[in-house]
Amino acid sequence: MKVLILGGGFAGIESAIFLRKSDVDVTIVSDRDFFYIYPTSIWIPTGECTLNDVSISLNDLARAHGFDVVVDGVSSLDAEAKKVTLQSGKVIEGYDAIIIAMGHHKVQIDGMKEHTLSICGAPEEALEIHKRLDALVQKGGGKLAFGFGGNPKDKSSVRGGPAFEVMFNVHNYLKKRKLRDKFELTFFAPMQKPGEKMGEKALVMMDKMLDMTNIDKKIGKKITKFESDGVIFEDGEKLQSDLIMFISAGKGHNVLESSSLPLSEAGYVVTDEYNRVEGFDDIYAIGDSAMLLGEKDWKAKQGHVAEVMARNVAHNILNPDDKLSYIDHLNILCVMDIGNGAAFVYRSDTSAKMIPLPIVGHWMKKGWGWYCRNSKLGRIPRLPGL
Repeated sequence: MKVLILGGGFAGIESAIFLRKSDVDVTIVSDRDFFYIYPTSIWIPTGECTLNDVSISLNDLARAHGFDVVVDGVSSLDAEAKKVTLQSGKVIEGYDAIIIAMGHHKVQIDGMKEHTLSICGAPEEALEIHKRLDALVQKGGGKLAFGFGGNPKDKSSVRGGPAFEVMFNVHNYLKKRKLRDKFELTFFAPMQKPGEKMGEKALVMMDKMLDMTNIDKKIGKKITKFESDGVIFEDGEKLQSDLIMFISAGKGHNVLESSSLPLSEAGYVVTDEYNRVEGFDDIYAIGDSAMLLGEKDWKAKQGHVAEVMARNVAHNILNPDDKLSYIDHLNILCVMDIGNGAAFVYRSDTSAKMIPLPIVGHWMKKGWGWYCRNSKLGRIPRLPGL
């Protein structure tokens, strides 16, 4: 059996690793030659880690697990013919199954590309945040804005946690350098209760953390435009800033618009609970490329859910009569780092927790980064569920 995987992120790599355990012939197509560990890239802006620290060469992963890698972007997908055209013009076809794991694109706001940087965007953006923050430190002060946006068409595509993490890490970074009083930090978001997916107790705790760290907030107003020196809201108010870190909400990948695959209102691939695309033989969508099923208003696209989907699809391709669903694995789970500690966050249908982890939480997340790298490369055993 031959399986083509489009995407080299958490979902794509995980599905390749588990398919290779059954000696399936696997090829990954990725538009970059490394796997990027987004959850630990939050320390690049403060210089606590480098791009190399949070990147794993796809060639190293390929050697460890025995899959093939094609470094190229996807230009188009003919799902009915199972034919993929790459940006180089190369055509790939003849595979028994295709797994779509290309991630998603971002909801665009006027001026966003020109005037904001995202910790959840291209890896180079994290490096630029570090460069510009360092320049302001050398200058001796400045105004910093950290925020995230929403997508009313799909609320599961909002990714706010990393914005909080970078913001609190920058607070501690400046505090250590005795410059915190020279900087104005502001958190902004268009929703009335940013972070409410984590639960009401978490919202109260987040407000306390903002007060304790002297971080202002501008919430509940639509963002209409970004300029070189600030954020413009729908009522005309301007949040002045020398550096804007903004995580836009996601929407479906642009390439899939012409794929003839069934798409949600937000552009995500519609699948069944087994991640198979209805009406197409052996086409699957996982991770940020797929629409999350279910009525849970707190559901969110996260790396661990993407990996559950990936492992399930690897199983379902090989065991069509014993398929696994991801629905029961939907939850919010993360260790949200704040620089001098962390908070354990968990949300499900029956529970909503945010537990402070002073000092040790920071090192727990550091340890997870080490574990992620070495377990992906097969140097240490995988822990069940991780």
